[in-house]
Amino acid sequence: MTRSNAGPETDPWRVPVIVAQIPDTGLHREIEASSREREAMAEVAGVREILSAQASFDMSPKSGGRVHVTGSVRARIGQTCVVTLDPIESEIDEEIDLMFAPEAEARRLADLIEEGHDSDGAEAAPEPPEAIMAGAIDLGRLATDALFLGIDPYPRKPGAVFEAQVTAPDPEDHPFAALKALQDKPKRK
Repeated sequence: MTRSNAGPETDPWRVPVIVAQIPDTGLHREIEASSREREAMAEVAGVREILSAQASFDMSPKSGGRVHVTGSVRARIGQTCVVTLDPIESEIDEEIDLMFAPEAEARRLADLIEEGHDSDGAEAAPEPPEAIMAGAIDLGRLATDALFLGIDPYPRKPGAVFEAQVTAPDPEDHPFAALKALQDKPKRK
């Protein structure tokens, strides 16, 4: 879920939490996107609208400056049915379970995982931790990423079925019809 070099234009929902301020007992946060943030997220996601977006997170500090983040994102989005072109609404409920590590350690672990799973490909490589950027974890970005992953790219209205119209081909409509027409013309002498 990492999006490097993402700026405010691609991160419309920002809720940074400074890692140094997370107590040893952990931290719980409930966040909700404002109408302006939802409008900007809808534009980035390419959906008609985001009617609501809330997230709940639990952050637990671990050894080595790592932080375990769990939670869920719930949203209601407005899309357009790909079959009928009618407006429809969809519910999104995505779970989040990520480990964060200081940037240098995250990069080192990602390199080690990549080296260890270069050629065999038989088993999936474990996920490296996400990087803690500038000493903070952006819960808004996490929620936005999870929400975007939950969007159905081909939403359908319940019961909508695509029926292709089948027309019989015209026997006179083929690539050589023009040549046949020339051949059928009476020859002048």
